[in-house]
Amino acid sequence: MTDPNAASRPVQAVVLAGGQGSRLRPYTDDRPKPMVEIPGTGTPIIGHQLAWLAEEGVTDVVVSCGHLADVLQKWLDSADLPVNVTTVVETEPLGRGGGLKYAAAHLPHPDKPWYATNGDIWTRFSLREMADFHTERDAVATLALARPRIPWGAVQTDGFGHVTDFIESPPTTYEINAGVYVFSPEFAEMLPERGDHERTTFPHLARELRLAGFPIPQGAYWRAIDTAKDLTEAAKELAALGR
Repeated sequence: MTDPNAASRPVQAVVLAGGQGSRLRPYTDDRPKPMVEIPGTGTPIIGHQLAWLAEEGVTDVVVSCGHLADVLQKWLDSADLPVNVTTVVETEPLGRGGGLKYAAAHLPHPDKPWYATNGDIWTRFSLREMADFHTERDAVATLALARPRIPWGAVQTDGFGHVTDFIESPPTTYEINAGVYVFSPEFAEMLPERGDHERTTFPHLARELRLAGFPIPQGAYWRAIDTAKDLTEAAKELAALGR
């Protein structure tokens, strides 16, 4: 049976892999953050991302490199990759929005939609469902939204101030930008040449109701790898999930 939505889903993506990763030192002293392995998996973060993108129908990926770009490029050249990969390196700092615009200019199909993900995100959920959500809302940009667990135990009280329960690391009640996106073709033209699109392009689209938020489905795994503690926690969580 033919899937009527298949034609509108992206087959290309950008991975933003140029960050310094200073909070992950010493792991990032000799490699960029996306090349850091989750203990026990044998796979660097970017290897996981490329496999995930391929499973979701992506055929071409542009990887935007920066910090220790040669290390990442060497790994990409030697690895057996499930997608076609092009690497780009900024000749000067362009900011997150400018860097995204520069990378998007190297996508093979500029007139087609595209995914993007930050290079430090370890997650699994249906990008196809997110793309359909994006299309249904006629959005220019769609953000994946996560509810990360807070790092402390929470105290639950009743209406009279009595403590009724203790909850270890519950999910936050707020949704956050999960660092995974679906963009329509025209989005690239709206990005700044330099600067941060989250302070310019995104607020503009939000005012026009052309920015959508896709909640990552309950039970789907998501974690941003920012610190050594995140590596440890991710290893525990993935082991528990049998991955």
